[in-house]
Amino acid sequence: MSGVLRPRQDSDLPALVALREVHAADAYPSAWPDDPLPFLTPPDVGAWVALSGGEVAGQVVLRRPAEPLPEWLRTVGRPAAELAVVSRLFVRPAARGRGLAEALFQAAWSAARAQGWRAVLDVHQRNLAAVRLYERQGWQRVATVDGDWLEPDGTTPQVHVYLSPEEAQL
Repeated sequence: MSGVLRPRQDSDLPALVALREVHAADAYPSAWPDDPLPFLTPPDVGAWVALSGGEVAGQVVLRRPAEPLPEWLRTVGRPAAELAVVSRLFVRPAARGRGLAEALFQAAWSAARAQGWRAVLDVHQRNLAAVRLYERQGWQRVATVDGDWLEPDGTTPQVHVYLSPEEAQL
């Protein structure tokens, strides 16, 4: 990895909000929120940022599932107490190709394993780079379902649901 990974700090938030370029490049999130801070900072048990050239280049969040479980998370077939959700993983376009996304992903996944949780995530079917990352790491696609939001054109997106490998398989 060409960069630095560390826990996210409050002082990183302005730089993360400024990463609207990720939305412009990848349509992530599908619609840029009027107030991006709640999207970028859901209640979490851990959040990390990647720095490249001393600047915040991306982040990942590890959070506990909300109850009742959303439909996409019920497809995993495990109780909420066993799970942690990897979310808000992104790296700005200019900093890609340096291993930052994989390092962020590994940080969240490792934190989940340290707590004895299985990590799970959902990803828009069009995000092929993310799909390749998860599958390269041995994650299993367990379902493809309707997303729980609408695209800007009013359609419902399809999302793939991934579950981390069992600890014994690592």
